[in-house]
Amino acid sequence: MSILYDWYENPGTEGNPDERGLHPRPLLNGKVTMRQLCERVHARSSLTVGDVMNALDCLAKICSEELCEGREVHIEGLGYFAPTLEATQKVTRKTPNKHLKLRLKSVSFRPDVRLKGELADVRVQRSKYACHSFQLSVVEIDMKLKEYFSCHDLLLRSDFQNLCGMARTTANIHLRRLQQEGKLVNAGTPKQPLYRPVPGYYGVSRDARTTR
Repeated sequence: MSILYDWYENPGTEGNPDERGLHPRPLLNGKVTMRQLCERVHARSSLTVGDVMNALDCLAKICSEELCEGREVHIEGLGYFAPTLEATQKVTRKTPNKHLKLRLKSVSFRPDVRLKGELADVRVQRSKYACHSFQLSVVEIDMKLKEYFSCHDLLLRSDFQNLCGMARTTANIHLRRLQQEGKLVNAGTPKQPLYRPVPGYYGVSRDARTTR
C-alpha cells in the first residue's frame, strides 16, 4: 500500500495560477485505534490483548508524568517527546510576574532514526480523489457571504468552509483577510471564533451596532 497524496497551492501565493508554488500533502488512509494496535502486538507476541492494553496505558501515564516534570521522553524505535510552552500575552524583560503568563502549548515529537529508516522505502501514489479548495474570487466570496447572512446571524469557520468549498487552511486565510479588511468581526473568543458582519457589509445596516 502506498501513501496517497495530492498537490496543493502554497498558502498566500498570488500571481498566475499556473506559476504558483505547490506542496504535496498526504491524504490519511483511515485511523488505527488502540484496540487494533493491541491486537496486532498480541498476534506477534505471547502477550494477551489485555496485557498489551495495560502496558500501553501504563506507558502513556508514565510519559505524561515525566513530561510534566519537564523531561524529554525517548521511546526507542518510535521517537522523542518533549513539552513546549507559549506565552499567554506579550512578555518583555520588564513584565512583572512573567511566570504567570505562560502555559503548555503542546508536546513536540521528533521521530527516532530507526523509525525514519523503516519508512525509507515508502511508496507514494497520487490520489484520484482530493478535496481542493474552490478558486473563488474576492467578489464571489462576498456574494456568498451576503446570501449567507441574509438568513444567519453568525458564521462558524466550518460554515465558511462548506459555503465556499475550501480546505481549513484556506478558509482561515480568508477569514483573517476579511477581519483585516473590516468586513467581519469575531464575536466569540480566539479559540472559538464566531464571525458576524461589520455594519455596512453583507446586508447589515451601517447604523447597526456590532457587539461581542
